[in-house]
Amino acid sequence: MNQEFIVPDRDYQHSRNHTLKVSGSETLQAAPDQAVITLGVISEDVDPQIAQQANSQAIAKVIASLRSIGIPEEQLKTSDYRIDPQYDYIEGKELFKNYKVQHIIQAKTTDIEKIGSIIDTAVRSGANSITSIRFSLSNPEAYYNQALSLALKNAYEKALSMARTLGISLNPVPNQVEELSETLPPTLFQTSSYTKMASTPIQPGELNITASVRVKYTY
Repeated sequence: MNQEFIVPDRDYQHSRNHTLKVSGSETLQAAPDQAVITLGVISEDVDPQIAQQANSQAIAKVIASLRSIGIPEEQLKTSDYRIDPQYDYIEGKELFKNYKVQHIIQAKTTDIEKIGSIIDTAVRSGANSITSIRFSLSNPEAYYNQALSLALKNAYEKALSMARTLGISLNPVPNQVEELSETLPPTLFQTSSYTKMASTPIQPGELNITASVRVKYTY
């Protein structure tokens, strides 16, 4: 009975068992082209109905003022609405103080240079809570994909440099690529909870878009 023996390819095993693992990263900077401003009205009174009415009138005035400077209705939305009792603590006793009504809205704009004016307009119209400004990109994927490509090139340059130093022949086509990057978060600009500045200068700066990869090459 004839038997056939398959002899393992030593060159194949050699290439399979010898690898270089490198990481690569790249960070690009881009100016934000949109922002979400969180602001609103806080009203207090011992009578919850009075506090609610005052708050409703005030927030309606704020919204009208924002629409008058060009922010469309679909870019204004309520993010929080609450009615809470407030208490004072005197000598260990909880004493009722009043009711607080809070109506917070988010205003989205693609005119970054207009943010200071938006805040000033809202405050002049009755807003007394300016919580934050979130800057972001309308098309972050384009920047991220570019950074991802550069990160991969960075990893290859590292592997090539190591191969030259070791005197080995590197296979330029990786046999494994792992994306390590996370989703680009918006940049948060914290503001004071209450401000009545005559003019509010806002400097958004630039956003960092970082892409990272882990690559395995054979030699």
